[in-house]
Amino acid sequence: MFDHYPTWSQEFARKYLSRTINQFILHGNVHDMVPLKTDEGTEFHRLKSFLSDDFFGARDFVIFYDRASGIYFRDKESQKDFNQAIAGRDSLVGTEYAKKMPKDPVRVMSLLEKYFRLRLDQKKSVALIIDYSETIVPMSDAGSIGNEDRTSMVYLSRWAHDPMFLASDFTTVLITENLSDLNKTIVQNPYTSEIKINIPGEEERLAFIEYETRDDEWEKVSKVKSEIVAQQTAGLNFVNIRSVLSHARENKQPITFQGLSETKKELIEAEAYGLLEFVETNYNLDNVAGHTHVKKHLRQAVKALQDGRQDVMPMGYLVCGPVGTGKTFLVTCFASEVGIPMVKLKNFRSQWQGVTEGNLEKILSLLKAMAPVAVMIDEADAYLGDRDAGGDSGVSSRVFSQIATFMSDTTNRGRILWFLMTARPDLMPIDLKRQGRAEEHLALFPPHTKEERIELFQTMVKKTGLKLTEEYVPAVVEQGLKTFSGADMEAALTRSKFRAAAEGKKKVSPEILDETISDFLPPTYPEEVELQTLSAVIECTSKELLPERYRDMNRDEILSTIEELKFRVG
Repeated sequence: MFDHYPTWSQEFARKYLSRTINQFILHGNVHDMVPLKTDEGTEFHRLKSFLSDDFFGARDFVIFYDRASGIYFRDKESQKDFNQAIAGRDSLVGTEYAKKMPKDPVRVMSLLEKYFRLRLDQKKSVALIIDYSETIVPMSDAGSIGNEDRTSMVYLSRWAHDPMFLASDFTTVLITENLSDLNKTIVQNPYTSEIKINIPGEEERLAFIEYETRDDEWEKVSKVKSEIVAQQTAGLNFVNIRSVLSHARENKQPITFQGLSETKKELIEAEAYGLLEFVETNYNLDNVAGHTHVKKHLRQAVKALQDGRQDVMPMGYLVCGPVGTGKTFLVTCFASEVGIPMVKLKNFRSQWQGVTEGNLEKILSLLKAMAPVAVMIDEADAYLGDRDAGGDSGVSSRVFSQIATFMSDTTNRGRILWFLMTARPDLMPIDLKRQGRAEEHLALFPPHTKEERIELFQTMVKKTGLKLTEEYVPAVVEQGLKTFSGADMEAALTRSKFRAAAEGKKKVSPEILDETISDFLPPTYPEEVELQTLSAVIECTSKELLPERYRDMNRDEILSTIEELKFRVG
């Protein structure tokens, strides 16, 4: 009966026909087009048009309300009926509601309730659609909610469980982008059901592209096949895709693979309010020095993904190790090698009530739509918070719960790869490190063998663009007389280029290199570095991935040392 409807509206129809619920919250991709299958093919309509003309097409009256526009109607007949119904009220209270309609929620809902009761008593069918409902019943603490918001909540709650409304053909639809922007009293009401509208999948995107370009010559719109465009626009909604197609059509600039990739990044970053940032690099795992066992493991993961074996992938990775060991660089190189986009979460926290949770809800929805995608969270111990965090009205604990729940969704295995990076894994909550979330724990360490030290030196020579007068490896590096992390080595080589430039030279001689490296004193925090190192050792989930010197260390002794170092470091 509802097969021609999108999935979310089929769920909507089934729930309404149960006759136990008459209030629904539509959230998610609510500002997009709605696909509707017809005998001629798939058509696309605005959400409110779909609801009023098709979904509620058989209703006698369909009424819309939002805070800016006030009350408006599906057709002139509905408006005429409403005006006639409230004409008696005009004469009673001495105002002209029919000519000058109120917009504030309290007066509007009082007016609507009188109208609903009058028409439902006459066995008429009515649907009320409230857009931007977060502005009517916004998220707020019970103690800070205003009188207007309280009154609006009372009306909506009463309509949801009023016997007369439940027995009649009456429906209230609240539309909001983020469910967390709505007051929890409404969301958690047992007489209210929430339905999420997802960002379109690949099949829907292809149908929309074909619909939008049905009168065009495809070669003039795109140099890329429509199937590839549909595949590469994962994470974009129909409105975004229409923008891409219109730009190509109007500016006579056919879509290219490279241009589409750039446009997609811009649109998704804008759609996420600038809270997501794409991470790009021209490097791959060949450019990572040392970490031999970790690179081997990640290359096996690359092969599994490229072979379509998402089922064998961990839900996420915890990448730990002392500062300067190249955690961020390693993860970025992995994403480049596997060929999937990598995004970095920026600061989504806000000082305003409910905004933080709304931002995160939007981001997580986009990540699901963009899959496959890798997600990088640097300094994860500080970024993600804790379930027991306090002092912010419970925001941190709710954020933590949202992320933890999303990370443990097994339908995302191999599709959303989480990389949580930290130098202090001991500060990470166990909930995020457990199996089923960040399952694989990788530990990175400064080079210990001669081969690793030379490899790090040669890699950093390439990365910094250092030009030597002859092939040379400093004895300090070769013999391990000083310990250099990747960041230390890069800084020392850059300093040697500076010395050569100061002498008017474009190339660095062995003498200048030796002098610079002997002179270089990396910032030294021995106890902090030891704490970070031992924490990484104890956190690693594979003995094989540890350097040999750490494999047979007594774990009880390590834990004891860690506790002692924590006490001394503070």
